Amino acid sequence: MSGFPASAAMARALDEARAAALRGEVPVGAAIVAGDGTIVAAAGNRTQELNDPTAHAEILAIRAACARIGDQRLVGHSLFVTLEPCAMCAAAIANARIARLIYGASDPKSGGVEHGARVFSHPQCHHAPEVVGGIAETQAAALLRTFFAARRLR
Repeated sequence: MSGFPASAAMARALDEARAAALRGEVPVGAAIVAGDGTIVAAAGNRTQELNDPTAHAEILAIRAACARIGDQRLVGHSLFVTLEPCAMCAAAIANARIARLIYGASDPKSGGVEHGARVFSHPQCHHAPEVVGGIAETQAAALLRTFFAARRLR
């Protein structure tokens, strides 16, 4: 990611998470960055809007990035996401051969990377990206807390 400030990619992911919250979706956002620092795709959760349980931010961003570059593999790309990916998204990250996963808030309940299924350490995982957690964790966690607190008040 030569010359590319990681904070810009996470800022984009946070913007996508905020937009998801405004749509009534769980506020998770993702951005995929090519090796040259270009953001090639970004998305926020759209599971309710699309009536699709697989429409997580990571999955949508991976689909868009693959379509944009014309390849099923995102070798050399980095995925920035506001929340630790679930097992489904971690498997998609491995299958896309993403080089680096950078996430914000940990997800002890539903995470699939450093919690729960720990997909990348499973013997049947053919590719494990470099993983960095805790980037913009405070902002990402605050978005989620605010979103769910408002839901509980209803």
